[in-house]
Amino acid sequence: MTPTRSRHGRRGILLIAGLTAGALALTGCTPEAESPTSAPEWELTAQTDAPSGDIDSFSWVSYGEPYSLDYAYAFDYADNQVLANVCESLLRLNPDYTLTPGLAESFENPTPTTWVYTIRDGVTFHDGTPLTAADVVASMSRHIDPAVGSSWFSVYQNVASIEQTGDREVTVTTTIPDTQFNQGMGGSAGVIESAATLAEKGADYGNSTGLVNCTGPFELTEWQSGESITLTRYDDYWDDSLKAKSGEVRFVFMGDATARVNALKSGDVDGGWMLPVDGIAQLQETSGEVSFGLSTAASNLIVSNLEGPLGDVRVRQALLMALDRDGILEAAAKGYGEVSNALTTESVWGGASDATRDAAFSDLEEYPYDVEAARKLVEEAGATGEKVVIATAPIGNDFTVISQATVAAAQSIGLEAEIKTVTPNAYTALFSDPSAREGVDLFYTVWYLSSPDPLEMYGVLRTGEFSNYGGWSDPEFDAIANEAVGIQDAEARAQKSSELQHIANEQLPWLPLFTGPTTVYQGERITGVAPSIAYLYFPWAATIGAR
Repeated sequence: MTPTRSRHGRRGILLIAGLTAGALALTGCTPEAESPTSAPEWELTAQTDAPSGDIDSFSWVSYGEPYSLDYAYAFDYADNQVLANVCESLLRLNPDYTLTPGLAESFENPTPTTWVYTIRDGVTFHDGTPLTAADVVASMSRHIDPAVGSSWFSVYQNVASIEQTGDREVTVTTTIPDTQFNQGMGGSAGVIESAATLAEKGADYGNSTGLVNCTGPFELTEWQSGESITLTRYDDYWDDSLKAKSGEVRFVFMGDATARVNALKSGDVDGGWMLPVDGIAQLQETSGEVSFGLSTAASNLIVSNLEGPLGDVRVRQALLMALDRDGILEAAAKGYGEVSNALTTESVWGGASDATRDAAFSDLEEYPYDVEAARKLVEEAGATGEKVVIATAPIGNDFTVISQATVAAAQSIGLEAEIKTVTPNAYTALFSDPSAREGVDLFYTVWYLSSPDPLEMYGVLRTGEFSNYGGWSDPEFDAIANEAVGIQDAEARAQKSSELQHIANEQLPWLPLFTGPTTVYQGERITGVAPSIAYLYFPWAATIGAR
């Protein structure tokens, strides 16, 4: 039920829902608190306590039902938090956001335009059949098949061929040097499925009827549409270090944030990701454990129409200056996070030196809250009285807070503004259908990166990219980004990404709002999870056992 799905290619994952409950009362059109409040105290946790032993089963609550468990379309939080425990990729994206070998025991880049993967021996699918190089070729080839319409096509956009070149070897040839291709092999773009299963299930593959047949520590055994998904431990799993400690995991779908908090408090369900922020304090009073972990997500306003007043960078700057982002952070996220002027978080800059990472985030324009200065910018641009439309949907309280605050900010600087409320499914279409964005100037996203490289973010803002929703174009930016894609050295590539971050900060194709941690709750029965947004690709449920 969240707006991240597409039958077309794009890089990155878009939007969260259910971060906040709808309990916050707003006065007028602004989320500012009546009196200053102190930010909550929280700290990042890399790993929770190890389990005391195995457990028969545990339950997990999700804000929504997966759209699909077909890896080609698994492009959202609800989808991937399940799929990560069932299906595996060529590389493994770890909780610390490093990439290590997965179903490919090794890889090499012998020429600038070839990636060679050696497929791990001794791995079996859940039906007991062995993993082969032919399965890898079949799985990867779906992303370049127009009939499939993979949501991950942009990872493969430079791929010329995918071939079996040895008994356990697959070679991918690209049209240009493309470092980002291999970076993407730790996510859904690198998932491997049985070629026989793909052929057998056809259009039913990945849905509640066809299910999936992968290699992960859990097998997908039941999907009761609209209610729950059950995973069962796969006893022949190849990686002893990640053999599941629970015999079964049951995902329960609850769209209502208050209901999720109550279910966790009562112990009706044992755990959950993406805690409604209004419920965090309540959950901290239970005998369970709330943890905050690494995140790559940034909350932004996407500028989707540059034909209107937001086509003038001064108006974009003015709107950002008219947004009380500290107040928005308090109202939308209860202060869990911090205001940001960048579209990335430091957690994806692991390949950069400390100096390069610091440079990427230093000297960025701050855009302080200043309505008078913002109004003058709008006047200078000749945009006073022009209209902007902000799309929103009844998905979470953050949507309400941010849409109302944006309207209030626009009006305060002399623009006319209105909110266009659509259904959650229609909001989804904003990310995949250009016609759905007609008449819409802005919409909200919480965009996270699925690889440990900031270039993933800035690559989508190149001219003509599918996820460049407003059609923003800057020749200097394009030239730097295109050069960076071919740079093998992570530090040198990060230096180029730093330049891109500064250009985006100056030009504001998207308006950065704030960042926040990944949140997770484990009830009194369970422990062992690594609180990291890598749960979308790493088999996190396998590490959970008895407290």
